[in-house]
Amino acid sequence: MHPAASSVADHARRNHHIFVPLLFVVLAATANVHAPVQHQLLIASVSWAVVCIPTLFWAGVKSPSGATRTTCWLSGCFLALSQICERAACDKDGMWSTKGLLPLLVVILSETDVLSKHLALPTHTSPTTPSKEGAAATDQQSQSPSFGILAVTTLSASLVLSTGFISSPTFALGVSNVIFAAVGFVLFDHALKTSSDDGTFHKPPQISVNGNILRSGPNEGPTKKQQLAVLRDIAVVTALVCGLAAYFMEPRITSSTISWEPVYRFGGGSVKTVRHYKTVQLVLVLVLVNTLVNAMTFLILSRQSVVHTSCLYVFAYICSRLRLSATVSGVWFTLIYGVSALTFLNSSSASSSIVDIRIALRLRRGIFCVMAFSVAFFFLRDALMARHGLPQGNLAPLHTFPPASLYGPVQIDMTKGHPAAQLIESAEKDFSDLLNKQSKSLKEAVVEYRRRNGIAPPPHFDKWYEFATRNGVVLIDEFDTITDSLLPYWSLKPSTIRSRIRNALGNEDSALIAVLIRDGSIAKVEGDPEWQRNATAGMMEKFVQYLPDMDLGFNIHDEPRVVVPNDHLSAMVAKAQEVLTVLAKKDLPKNSFSKRSSDVNNGIRIEEVSYSRFNRFAHQQTWTHSRLSCPAQSQAQQFEDQIPDNLTAYAAGPLNYVFNQSAFTDICNSPSFSGSYGFFERPNAFSIVHELTPIFSQSKISSFQDILYPSPWYWFGKVGYNDRHDTTWENKTNSLYWRGSTTGGFSRKGGWRRQHRQRIVRRLNALDKANISVPINSAEGASPALAHGIQEVDRTIYRSLVDVKFSHIGQCDPGDCDAQREFFFVAEHADGQDAWYYKHLLDMDGNAFSGRFYSFLKSRSLTYKMAVFREWHNEWLKPWVHYIPFSLIGDEHLDLVRWFSGEDVRKGESDGKKEADKGGNGDSLGEKKAREIAERSTQWSGSALRNVDFEVWMFRLLLEYGRVIDDDRENIGYPGP
Repeated sequence: MHPAASSVADHARRNHHIFVPLLFVVLAATANVHAPVQHQLLIASVSWAVVCIPTLFWAGVKSPSGATRTTCWLSGCFLALSQICERAACDKDGMWSTKGLLPLLVVILSETDVLSKHLALPTHTSPTTPSKEGAAATDQQSQSPSFGILAVTTLSASLVLSTGFISSPTFALGVSNVIFAAVGFVLFDHALKTSSDDGTFHKPPQISVNGNILRSGPNEGPTKKQQLAVLRDIAVVTALVCGLAAYFMEPRITSSTISWEPVYRFGGGSVKTVRHYKTVQLVLVLVLVNTLVNAMTFLILSRQSVVHTSCLYVFAYICSRLRLSATVSGVWFTLIYGVSALTFLNSSSASSSIVDIRIALRLRRGIFCVMAFSVAFFFLRDALMARHGLPQGNLAPLHTFPPASLYGPVQIDMTKGHPAAQLIESAEKDFSDLLNKQSKSLKEAVVEYRRRNGIAPPPHFDKWYEFATRNGVVLIDEFDTITDSLLPYWSLKPSTIRSRIRNALGNEDSALIAVLIRDGSIAKVEGDPEWQRNATAGMMEKFVQYLPDMDLGFNIHDEPRVVVPNDHLSAMVAKAQEVLTVLAKKDLPKNSFSKRSSDVNNGIRIEEVSYSRFNRFAHQQTWTHSRLSCPAQSQAQQFEDQIPDNLTAYAAGPLNYVFNQSAFTDICNSPSFSGSYGFFERPNAFSIVHELTPIFSQSKISSFQDILYPSPWYWFGKVGYNDRHDTTWENKTNSLYWRGSTTGGFSRKGGWRRQHRQRIVRRLNALDKANISVPINSAEGASPALAHGIQEVDRTIYRSLVDVKFSHIGQCDPGDCDAQREFFFVAEHADGQDAWYYKHLLDMDGNAFSGRFYSFLKSRSLTYKMAVFREWHNEWLKPWVHYIPFSLIGDEHLDLVRWFSGEDVRKGESDGKKEADKGGNGDSLGEKKAREIAERSTQWSGSALRNVDFEVWMFRLLLEYGRVIDDDRENIGYPGP
């Protein structure tokens, strides 16, 4: 052997007491994080079966004594039962809350004779002639362990692993799981220590301070072959029981799960590859990982106590929890767990001197004090923290009056202060009320669902509620967007809906990602781009086992796909209401989906269709098609060409501040969008169908019937926010910042003049006059609620407050591209992280929704948003609370930037030459509100824009959709707790 290799091997042998537990924790944590719930028992069964093979070779088939054999069988059964409980809950993260009890239960079971009395275990006898050293060690080990330190160990582990699940079968299964695991481990340890041929108990090997095993003689304790026989018997029983349970409880992995498909690359020859689905790959990898975990469990138990093993198991779960969601409190209590666990394990063995005992006592007292202080500190911090940054106390409502003219903006009481201040105060009150009325229990959530929708929640609503509450979802009732999106589909037969999406997926020109769900798992995913395909499937991974068999089609275009004429849509909604009225009479529906319908295939392949119902209108004007679903009496459907917008629905005050974002994004109110918004001028892609077809899209125009879902763009992190590049509010430049390209529509024959991005950039950088809202009485020290009036100013006075430029010209014919380069100042390409150096960030639609919005909200800057495209978050992100809404008209843009930057900024300066500085840090009301909303959006992003929030929303959406397409939808639903 090479000298270096020999040195490494020798070093590993000397330090195996460190390497083996460390490797065990890493592998066990990996298995906890990545194990697919739907195949958990299969993995356990196969991994134990793999362990059994070498033990049969080494230990043979000879069984130990009858009593020891019974102990082995019982241990295997209890370990298998713990796995079955975990699989039955279908909620591995929710089960972790009970794992912290494992060391406590192990100590209780091992320190008492409960198991020996009731299970007739082998008799514990000691050697007849122990040496003086052995007798001393026995006396020392018989000392009582510190149950106070054990309590701290249990509490700290439970705090790290704690999850907010409700009192439900999951809790009962979690407790059962940890009890069965504790019994299994204690019996495993008992069998190893009593595995001699005659069944006599032998003293376990002593462990020195450096971890080496001390043995008194070659004949002391069970032989290695006998211990391997114990492992063999336990592995056989566990594998058989888990395998039998997997057969009845889990979906099959059959030969059809592995497909052999030709892959064509580079436009030329073909390369035939073996394509395994990720589930199969994951199962195979985790079988290997769990096999190593099982083998190392045996090694650790045979050399150390069962308490050591249980502490390592809990530490592996703690590492898994920190890997999935690391928090300051979690890391802190992990440190406490580590110190207290080591102290407890050390207390079980005797100290060599009185000095060591005194040090141990001081250490215990210190741990108790640190634990008490930590619990009190984190409890008070959470209790005293202002909820989501909202101001406390009573807030005044918005003071408005009827419009002065037909379709004019709502009048706002200018004597009450700046319109923005009034809109913020009103929005904060509404959002505070929204937070306070959220359901606090499953029963309340069911009652609220029935109140809003008139029918029972969908099947597995309890599982969804548990998933949502455990992951800290705040707005537990706000999912009306889903209800509105799916309402027309209730008018169609479930078979019709399934047929339409099947036909859409079967044509390669449909531009859809196909997801086929079968037997509680994703059987097939097809479509490009790859990142979107993987992200869409990844969003379903944690809850797919609760979904029925169904085919799903996800739009890969930015633009929406489904628009139904208003006469058909109105009739569908009326019929849907009749169907829901019948459903409302069902008090006790069945809490499960129906079995797979005969028209749904086995998921091996997607059936090809030779025709497509989608019509393509790329690079053509689309207003006529887009307004098809608008009501006949709406402004967008009027006969004349020059029709005024219905500003009454969404605009307030003399500068048309947006007070109703939903009404602003309703294109039926705004016929002017036909000549001012890029999507209606010439969209970059436009492939639509006029039949109601269930297409899931990331965003849509209000008049379209696409089903909204959280964008995988956000879930995948395509545009990230790096906190290290951000700076404090006080250090940011006091300007409105935006860099981007001329996306939003394709420009031809001067069409860029009718597109929204060009319109906003042009107006913000104009050199003309603008109206702003200023206090009528500007005396120093006056109240911020002074009456305001409109004043005309030169825009150049506030030039330093606007840094909005194009950095790329594209999506245009050559002539139009040249014209735009000549008209606009095109800045150099900017890094996405440069935005964080500005206090005010502008975000606006491109071809569809803007993918930068969430990263802007996460930053420490204030976000301004101009959006006509709607997304899933309309109920979760509130204008004037989390961001500042901009209209497309733009009368209010400069005034808002000026007010949030400080009302006295640049006052008296007409040359506009002074550069923007680190201003905006003053005490004016606008500056204070800018900081507050920026901080609130950052905090709210950490509560409502996490990946798990997208998953919760997606889970709820697919449960609702699964009921709509169920042939027995009149009789299924969640009846209530």
